[in-house]
Amino acid sequence: MASLTPQAASPHHALLIADPQLVDPHTYPGRPWPLSTLTRRHTDLYLRKSFQLLEEHLDPDTLFFLGDLFDGGREWLPPNIRVRDSPWSKFGQDYWLQEYNRFGRIYFDRWHQGTQSRKGGQQGRKIIAGLPGNHDLGLGNGIKTAVRKRFNAYFGDGNRIDILGNHTFISLDTVSLSAKGQPDPSTGQEGNADGDDFNRKTWGPTEEFLSVAKAIKERAIAQQVRLQRGLPENEKLPHEVLSIKDPIAQTFIENIVYTSQPDVPSILLTHVPLYRPPGTPCGPLRERFPPSKASSDDEGPLSNDPRNAIRVEQGVQYQNVLTPHVSDEIIDKVGDIEYAFSGDDHDYCEVVHRGYTSRNGGGVREITVKSASWAMGVRRPGFLMVSLWNPLDISPTSEKEGERKGVETMQTHLCLLPDQLKIFIWYGVLFVLTILVLAVRSVVRVCSSSSSSSSTSSSNTPSNLLPTHNKPKRNSPLPSSSSKPGLLQSATSGLGNGNISNGLASRSSAGKQLAARTASPGYAYNTYAYDEQDPLDERWSDSNDDVDKRKRESDDGGLAAVVREFRGSLLRVSVPATLWWLWLVWRRR
Repeated sequence: MASLTPQAASPHHALLIADPQLVDPHTYPGRPWPLSTLTRRHTDLYLRKSFQLLEEHLDPDTLFFLGDLFDGGREWLPPNIRVRDSPWSKFGQDYWLQEYNRFGRIYFDRWHQGTQSRKGGQQGRKIIAGLPGNHDLGLGNGIKTAVRKRFNAYFGDGNRIDILGNHTFISLDTVSLSAKGQPDPSTGQEGNADGDDFNRKTWGPTEEFLSVAKAIKERAIAQQVRLQRGLPENEKLPHEVLSIKDPIAQTFIENIVYTSQPDVPSILLTHVPLYRPPGTPCGPLRERFPPSKASSDDEGPLSNDPRNAIRVEQGVQYQNVLTPHVSDEIIDKVGDIEYAFSGDDHDYCEVVHRGYTSRNGGGVREITVKSASWAMGVRRPGFLMVSLWNPLDISPTSEKEGERKGVETMQTHLCLLPDQLKIFIWYGVLFVLTILVLAVRSVVRVCSSSSSSSSTSSSNTPSNLLPTHNKPKRNSPLPSSSSKPGLLQSATSGLGNGNISNGLASRSSAGKQLAARTASPGYAYNTYAYDEQDPLDERWSDSNDDVDKRKRESDDGGLAAVVREFRGSLLRVSVPATLWWLWLVWRRR
């Protein structure tokens, strides 16, 4: 298919995000606190940072969400609905509103900030989030009307048509349409008869939208052409009163539709993918199961590859693909669909439905967009970037119109986000490496401290260069005149007989006087019993606790010292790092 996009073109950039599914108590019901809270905070941080980066670098003109905005949105019921024996009965309208504000902080706030830098020539940036998923409303008969009305009131109608970049985007609430043909749970009878279907209130609004989709699409294209011509958006109608029974009144609106409308490709947006035969391969960009090869000789992919395909199955409140009847009805009533984008599967899938008629005759090309959340079972989340370039010829001729049938007006590109699980694995590796480094450091420090203390004690051994004085032992009284008179007398007599020579001989008279005073009964020498501890002695001597502590360390071979050193190092490293990480996770920008 040829490309019409010139090098100097400024295409319309649309961004498709599928299945953000904000983590809530419904996601991991058995996960304890604080792990559940950390999971929620970290997934929100991942979504917010990713959206902030793509807003800054890609600057999209339009943002589409393909459903499943919440994970448990269908469980938080409005006040007028009560379900018996529901594990989510304590959650209700107030909790849903909290989740809505949470979604708005991640996406809406940032989008509104980006509107200040609009591109020239664009009418404005749009964010379209009204397409519901089965986690938002439920599926088929499981949908409650009050839940759907609440979702539409806050996010917009799920069935709508938008003209963007001269392409027609048809959003369709297929989770509600899937109720058509489902059996009544009470009777087992299918409810697809006209008139009194038990679940018509579920699929009826989408069915009515489909019946007028072609007319709405043509009218929207006509309004877009008038705007590009510089005319008012709507045709000026004559001020004329018509009777409701007048045949002209019945066809008045249809007659206003312009003739010879320019060629505008149609793009279908649905949460649940269109039906395809089981085993239809999804292509090489699917993450979980790459395509299988037919044989060693044939390098091409298999035409039927169940591992690489979306499984065609359904269960409670989910359905992997639409039924063949619903898919055929959509293609037939919308008409002229060239592309289709869907979600729900969480992984990328690209197929071409050859059995459906399309604008270019080659079948409808459908892309299932990856989930944008790392908690949805894919290692590399992603989103889809779509570039639209389709300059309209306001007054086209049939010849030019035929030439444009084979022209490619849209290009897509899968954009991948970081592998958060791989980042967590690296966190674990670095944590183990940190533990090992701190353990080795503790052993080295204790060994070096032991060797240095032993060398210091050996080098500081006293050499008796100065006179030493040995204090008497505790609880040993000094001799007194009453207990040892002979010893004191002999000492004083020795002093008196001049037994101390040299410079001490002159002090003999003082010694005699001292001996005489101490020997006299009235001036007995005060004996110190040393019952109280001397503070100087306590200062220079080791306590029993220190001795016992060093003894235990020597008995343990230094293991206790290593453990203490490792514990202290781990606290000094882990506490600041943990506080810093928690601040990064909890902060809001």
